[in-house]
Amino acid sequence: MWLPALDAVIDELRMLALAHRDDAMLAHTHGQPATPTTMGKEFAVTVHRLQRVRAQIEATEYLGKFSGATGTFAADLVADPSADWQAVSRGFVTSLGLTWNPLTTQIESHDWQAELYNRISHANRILHNLCTDVWTYISMGYFTQIPVAGATGSSTMPHKINPIRFENAEANLELSSALLDSLAATLVTSRLQRDLTDSTTQRNIGVALGHSLLALDNIKGGLGQISLNTDALAADLDANWEVLAEAIQTVVRAEVTAGRSSIADPYALLKDLTRGHRIGQAELVAFVQGLDIGDDAKARLVALTPATYTGLASQLVDHIRPAAD
Repeated sequence: MWLPALDAVIDELRMLALAHRDDAMLAHTHGQPATPTTMGKEFAVTVHRLQRVRAQIEATEYLGKFSGATGTFAADLVADPSADWQAVSRGFVTSLGLTWNPLTTQIESHDWQAELYNRISHANRILHNLCTDVWTYISMGYFTQIPVAGATGSSTMPHKINPIRFENAEANLELSSALLDSLAATLVTSRLQRDLTDSTTQRNIGVALGHSLLALDNIKGGLGQISLNTDALAADLDANWEVLAEAIQTVVRAEVTAGRSSIADPYALLKDLTRGHRIGQAELVAFVQGLDIGDDAKARLVALTPATYTGLASQLVDHIRPAAD
């Protein structure tokens, strides 16, 4: 039940990544304006992360044991000394679709469960990161929320549409991971050859997965109720021409290396121009025209805008795997 729900979210994210691969937006590293990216590339990052963890989850080995009260086959061997009890055990366990564990105490050691729950918890945290990012993009105006007929956006303020699906998902993911982390930490320990602490804790496996399922349902619904505000993206890019300082100082370094410039410290030069204040296109063009660099380099820089300074962002979306058949 959980994997198909995760796949539905990955598919939704994949569609958004492909749809918005060319929609340039201002990146924000440390919450500050940074080298532009595209919204599609950012969704593709999440798809790629989830696909990797999903493959690990699907490849989990489910172990089983059948070897007696302390894992020695003692009673079995006494009952029938002629039987090949290891072969009988292996055949029985593998017939159930499990991997045979030949070395156990009274219980199968639960290491595979710890691995599985850690991976699901990891997926939860990637999804939590997605929720906080989308919530932030909504607060910045990068996404508008599509009104749902009959829904209450806020208990007291009629104008609002609160991003409750992403908030609910965050809370459920946190609860799910807390339980899964606890399961992974405690199930690997059993005093000497057996104690019953695992019996109580394993009763919460369904609860842990249930919270994650609720989150996945909320995320899928939330992603279907947002619309990209390309005007807001364009306005933010146009208000932050200083992000091209990286491009200019990097080109200057390349020109110095090629012997076409004698500028001693390109970084300091751009820092003095841009740090702590806004500049516009005209100031940057005038600055570039006065630089000691070749004409081709000047032409490339003068033609650059924040909206076109997205590198290979659009092509990078091609790295996400297509939906499974």
